[in-house]
Amino acid sequence: MKVEITKAPVAQTEMLVRKPVAEVFEAFIDPGVTTNFWFTKSSGRLEAGREVRWDWEMYGASTSVLVKDIEPDKRIVIEWDGYSGRTTVEWTFSAREDGTTYVVITESGWTGDGDELFKYVAESTQGFTWTLAGLKAFLEHGIKLNLVADKNPDALKAGWQPA
Repeated sequence: MKVEITKAPVAQTEMLVRKPVAEVFEAFIDPGVTTNFWFTKSSGRLEAGREVRWDWEMYGASTSVLVKDIEPDKRIVIEWDGYSGRTTVEWTFSAREDGTTYVVITESGWTGDGDELFKYVAESTQGFTWTLAGLKAFLEHGIKLNLVADKNPDALKAGWQPA
């Protein structure tokens, strides 16, 4: 049975982080923090209108990131090279009364047939779930879990070791 897709697919994952919103927001803006739980190298901080490069050196992969919008402590929107071309990723940060932060990450904008779109949504959701889990471990407990690298150990570049 073939399923017809009637709406553009969106990947979404979300998580509570037990840190103040300013600290959680900054973890995605400042590559000095982000490299502890997601990519390994960046050409700079995220700023609206700026283009930066993110590298996952363990896989020999990189992407060009165009920062579309930033609302401090509330929202980040970027365009980057998704599975089928440029896609949009949005982070929203909700400060909670108890000093914690609820983070939601969505990705959208893929092109392809139903099977391809289903695959893209599944892979994006999984990847951003690992990213949020790594963020949570790092910010709450100071632990680098290396989730992104350990997700696909057979694809790691020869000789690569986590920092």
